[in-house]
Parts: sequence; structure tokens; C-alpha cells
Amino acid sequence: MNPLAADVAETHSGVVFFVGDRAYKLKKPVNLGFLDFSTREQRELACHREVELNRRFSPDVYLGVADVTLSPGVPCDHLVVMRRMPAERRLSRLVRADIPVEDALRAIARLLARTHSIAPRGEQISAEGTRDALRKRWTDSFDQVRPFHARVIDEAQALEIEQLTLRFLNRREPLFAARIREGRIIDGHGDLMADDIYCLDDGPRVLDCLDFDDKLRWLDGLDDAAFLCMDLERLDAPQLAERFISWYAQYAGDPAPPSLRHHYIAYRAFVRAKVACLRWNQGETAGASEARADAEIALRHLNAGAVNLVLVGGLPGTGKTALSEALGDRLGFTVLNSDRVRKELAELPPETSAAAAYGAGIYNAAWTRRTYAELLRRAAQLLSYGESVIIDASWTSAPLRANAAEIADSADTIALSCHTPLADERLRSRPQGVSDADPAIAARMAESADPWPEAVMVDTSGPVEESVEHALSAIRPFGADHVWHRRPQLSPG
Repeated sequence: MNPLAADVAETHSGVVFFVGDRAYKLKKPVNLGFLDFSTREQRELACHREVELNRRFSPDVYLGVADVTLSPGVPCDHLVVMRRMPAERRLSRLVRADIPVEDALRAIARLLARTHSIAPRGEQISAEGTRDALRKRWTDSFDQVRPFHARVIDEAQALEIEQLTLRFLNRREPLFAARIREGRIIDGHGDLMADDIYCLDDGPRVLDCLDFDDKLRWLDGLDDAAFLCMDLERLDAPQLAERFISWYAQYAGDPAPPSLRHHYIAYRAFVRAKVACLRWNQGETAGASEARADAEIALRHLNAGAVNLVLVGGLPGTGKTALSEALGDRLGFTVLNSDRVRKELAELPPETSAAAAYGAGIYNAAWTRRTYAELLRRAAQLLSYGESVIIDASWTSAPLRANAAEIADSADTIALSCHTPLADERLRSRPQGVSDADPAIAARMAESADPWPEAVMVDTSGPVEESVEHALSAIRPFGADHVWHRRPQLSPG
């Protein structure tokens, strides 16, 4: 088949004519509510705007605007003139054919990050990146999808998506305010689909940004990248999705918490589910299966992006610190250690001994309350920024555990209680470290410990890897490794 053969493609708003090595896009004279091309002047303006916006990503593809004339010098319409892209190099086609695209995705991530770095910013643009603006977009979609509950998508699943979404957004104003302060809200692409990206020998070409509504293109750069991430998952390529979002984070120097990546991917998937529902309502039967698949992606990422407060407790010598540190490394969670915080408050170096009798010195009741209050203050701040937190402490006091529950109303709280018959032996043989406890202190603590029935008991007698796997089954009950959740590294490789 001749790749330069003449062809025609049609969408709801335009017609594209392919002739030789050129493509000519004609806007239809329609008013669809969200876009209005009903007059020639409006279509002319839209053509110039499309070229201007898309040249940011692919300047050598968008060649300009041509007039359509019936008589010399009197235009009756206008065409966007484009360099014709080879259909066989479309990213979606390459992914479906299982052709390696890692190098191309890395280049796309680099291009997107570079374009974002110089993209327009400003007060109007930033307003679309607030927590409340995002919540309004979500709730509008929920309202639009509600008539399709039980008809197209599972009602219980849809309600769970709504609950998890609103729970994540609750008390997360500091996270979104920080994104605005860091200049992360930009005039981006807004519609980054694998169908509109071409992988050429001299680099990728990214086409068809969202050009009919500026506000839909004013978004967090991570949200922009999440669109393609979601689309790769829809193409059954989750590993490519993970690599792409990690590469974008590297090139953009974006230390966003994993929870925010997952949230934006879920948002993009749910928007696609909404569109599929609307298409089904217009008679397109395939829309139902697409809506269900998209809703599944949204729910999966909302679960994976849940913000967690993990309480790792146990008596001295039970291995709670080793477990906490291993979990922190595995999951990318911040670990707060009570012994370190206690000595920091006492202005002591961590390794300096402050050993005292049970309930004395910096281990008396007042110091313990102060230490836990500081642990919870730091945890609450981190949780508000979307960071999951592990607090490594004994947690033998029920009132102190109740205080932890109060700060975690917008996070999932998981309690892990470490146990091992080897605790006394470990306490006798371990070198001086951050903890000052000995077997006698541990025995007194055991005598006064409150029951902790809600905690998951973790046997820490064996290798720490075994304890981690047991703990993960409690932290990620839907499957610890089902969806990637580690924070991307920010040093490009």
C-alpha cells in the first residue's frame, strides 16, 4: 500500500485530507457547546490557534494556515496545513504490535518536560491547579456518570471511586498549594494520547493538543504526563506506563509523592470512562466495555495512591525498627523513629545514651507524651502533602494510639505489632544505638502495655524480608505489587 496515497479522516469537529506528504485539516461549521466553529472567522481563529499551540511540541509538523477560496482573495474557509505523519510509526500501533518503544518513550518524556519548563504560567493558570478546582472537575464527572450506574458501570465500583477520590482530596490543600508555589501548574498539552504521537527516527512528534478550551489545558505538568500513562495502561502496557512517568519525573525534576501520580492517572481514566458512557448513550455499544475497563484503571490507581499512616509497634528488641526501615525502602514511605525524635527533642545526638530507670529521665510520662505529640505533628504535615508515613514506636499506650487515629482521617491507618521470642537475646547482644532499652525495661513495658487487638501481629523472628512480606499483605491487601507505587528517582539514567 502506498503510504502517500490520498485519504480522508473525519471527527466530530473536523475533516482531515491526506494528499502526498501533507495533511489538511478543515474545521466543520458546528457549534457543539464546548466548541463553536459556526462562523468562518471563528474557524480561522481556531486554525491559527491550533498551529500556535501545537508548534510548542512539534514545530516542523504544523506548517501554517491556508485559505480556501472560491474567487481570488476572498476566503470562504481555512485549513491547518501539516506535514503528514507515517501511520505505521504511531505510538499506539507500535505498542499494540509489541515493538520496543522504550527509547521513544524516554524521548517523549524529555520533550514533555522540556516543553513544560518553558510553558506559560500565571495566576489564571495556577487557579486551575488548586485542590478545589480539581475536586470540582471530579465531582462534575461523578454527576455526569451517575445516570450510568448499574447500566454501564458497576454502581458499587463507581461509588468506591467517588469515596476514595474525595478522601484523598480532603485535607490535601497543602499538597496542591505547594505544586502551585513550585510553578508546576502550566499551559500544557491536555490530551496526550498514544494515537497522536509518532515515533520517528529523529525523535517523537506530539500532535493534537487540546486547543478549544484553555482551562482544560491549564494543569499540573504531572497531570499532563499522567494522560499518556493512563493511555498506555489502556493499551495493556502498564510497565511502559510506569517507566514513562518515572522518566518524566526525572527530566522535570519533580519529586511529587506517588499518591499524586496515581491520583492524576485515576482522574484521566475516569474522564475516559465518562466519555465512554456518553458514547454508549449515543448508541456506540463498545462504549460500555471501555467504560468498565477505564473505571477499573481509575479504581486500581486510587487504591494504590491511598495515603497511609502505618504504626509499627512492639516491645524493645522485637525488630520494629528493622521492619520499619525495610518497609520505608520498599514503599517509599517516610519513616519517623520515636527514639530519634525523643533524643532530638532532648538535644542529644541519636547514639548518645540516655539510659534511665523505667519511667525516668527522658523516658518519663511527660517526655513520652511530648515525643508522641511531635511524631504525630510531623506525620500530620507529611500526610497533608500526600506522603505516606511509618511511625516506628512501641505504641503500648491506647490513648496515644487514639491520638494517632485523630490525625489520620484522610489516610488509611494500618497497625502492625511486632513479636518474637528472641527479643531478650537481641537486647543483650546488640551494641549501643539509638534505643536505650534493656531486658528489664522491656519487661516493665510489657506489664503496663494496653491490649492492641486491632493490630496485625507480625512475627519478626526470621529474616526481615519475611516480615516485610507479611506486613505488605496488611498495607496493600489488594496486592502489594499489583500497581507500582515507588517514588521515581530524580537522576536521569
